[in-house]
Amino acid sequence: MRKGILSSLLAFGLALQGQSPVKIGIINCLTGTQAPIGEYMSNGYKLALEDLKKQGIPVQLVIEDDTGKPQVSMSAMEKLVTRDQVAAVVGPYSSACASAASKLAEKYRVPLLVPVASKEEITRQNLKYVYRLSATTEDYASILISMAQKLGKPRTMAILNENTDFGTSGAKSAKAYAGQVGIQVVAEEAYAAGSPDYRSTLAKIKAKNPDLVFMVSYVADGILLMRQAREVGLAPQAFLGAGAGFASSEFAREKAISNDVFSSTQWTPDVNWPGAKDFAKRYKAAFGKDEVPYHAANAYASLMVMAEAAAKVGGDREKLRAALDGGKWNGIMGEVQFVDYSGYTNQNHHQMLVEQIQDGKHETVWPPQYAIKKPHYPFKWK
Repeated sequence: MRKGILSSLLAFGLALQGQSPVKIGIINCLTGTQAPIGEYMSNGYKLALEDLKKQGIPVQLVIEDDTGKPQVSMSAMEKLVTRDQVAAVVGPYSSACASAASKLAEKYRVPLLVPVASKEEITRQNLKYVYRLSATTEDYASILISMAQKLGKPRTMAILNENTDFGTSGAKSAKAYAGQVGIQVVAEEAYAAGSPDYRSTLAKIKAKNPDLVFMVSYVADGILLMRQAREVGLAPQAFLGAGAGFASSEFAREKAISNDVFSSTQWTPDVNWPGAKDFAKRYKAAFGKDEVPYHAANAYASLMVMAEAAAKVGGDREKLRAALDGGKWNGIMGEVQFVDYSGYTNQNHHQMLVEQIQDGKHETVWPPQYAIKKPHYPFKWK
């Protein structure tokens, strides 16, 4: 039996070596305000290409920059599937862009794998060609709030989110989960991304004296919000950041305002999933970074899954959809399988984690079985 399996794998490998490269489209935010996270994802794709080459899987990437704008993302998707004739697309980064691209994936019947975007509705539209490796905003909210309940006794919560697809979905998920576990939402404030001053909004929240402040923001706004939260004296039991900007190294480096902020995350170098620790070492060595953000790991795993599946079916879009429907992978993101549950379609049911920024670094603090540091609770300004 073992000999038969090895013979089959060898035959598959030899077949791959003789085939034409599978063409895969990548939509990413290479410029614009979300470019720092786009860089993380580009780095993840680069490491995936190295490993695919080692496996004998030839891949041709066609990369498009959506600048973080949905309309540009739609144009990129149109180009990739009609002019470039890619077998599949991986991306985009943001929820707004992924939502826009998902409808075109269904229209053109081309598989789209969303690596990071977490808006619940992306995989709640019963779309047959849209898959998501990322966890959802529902998962982001539940891991953070449930952790806070184990660490303290919060009774009230304020929600502060940018008025984008991601921010609105994150706020909705947090409010719903808080209601389920008996935490009263005493303030809900949505803001326009890129605003220069949030002090009046933060003062309103301070007046409500919430035990928790749940925040959904990208990098630049996350930094400014925390700077101005300190200025107005907002000091809840915990600041809960829903990934994104709070999971970035740029935010962590702002030690005066980032210390002891929690951030949900989809991956850390501390997990025991196959190849995770090696990926972290390679990433740091290849790109000269001190931290490895989850965005890079998600991007890496997404391209590995899509390329491996596409190579097995010779890049045929319909056969690829069937391969994604029935496949199962186990790598740096743990087990990946696209299933239907709780109203989701083709959604990977992923284990979330929580990091806390301690002395300028993201440290894994939750769940306990993955933690390398103890969480600091309640919050105190440094």
